[in-house]
Amino acid sequence: MDLFSHSWTALRTAVADLADEDFGRPSGCTGWLVRDLVCHLVIDAQDVLITLATPADTEPTRDAVTYWEVTGTPPTGDDPLDALTVRLAAAYEEPWLLKFHLDDVGSAAGRAARLADPALRVATRGQVLTAGDYFSAYVLEWTLHHLDLTAHLPHVAGPPADALAHSRDLLERIAGTPFPASLPDRDALLTGTGRRAPTDAERAALGELAAKVPLVLG
Repeated sequence: MDLFSHSWTALRTAVADLADEDFGRPSGCTGWLVRDLVCHLVIDAQDVLITLATPADTEPTRDAVTYWEVTGTPPTGDDPLDALTVRLAAAYEEPWLLKFHLDDVGSAAGRAARLADPALRVATRGQVLTAGDYFSAYVLEWTLHHLDLTAHLPHVAGPPADALAHSRDLLERIAGTPFPASLPDRDALLTGTGRRAPTDAERAALGELAAKVPLVLG
């Protein structure tokens, strides 16, 4: 839970520090500008609040690893929900409105997470998991989107080291095998999820794992 809060606070701080012109630059998400990604983070924060307010009384059906639906096809930006996010982001018109909404809803999501019992069973996406596993999965969500936020903004601080390490560990568990030690956490996440293609040297180091990536998480 501490890492959830730490990674989420770091991401929201990075957004709060953006200049207005940064919102019109590309993000690491195909087809999305930074403003579209920030709008998606608002929706993510709403999802956290909804999930924590949806307790379940049945046994968990997923954990932090199996929470993710994994495909090998990177998004194109043509998905209807992705397109809706772009329209919503454009409706804000001014970057400060997006910043305000993310701070407002994001702070509430952070407070709700700190108050939640990690053993609480919650329902989301038709599945049941503990709040602790949900938080663990969302550290990966926050970290990947922090990398997306800074993909073309090298002056913006990236994700915390502990969030990168946790996310790499979780991605390795999803893949069922570790990434080579020669790959730093950041590069393992970027290449492992298809956010960039591996170099020839990285592909050689990946070995048989190269046939499994990218792991596109949804």
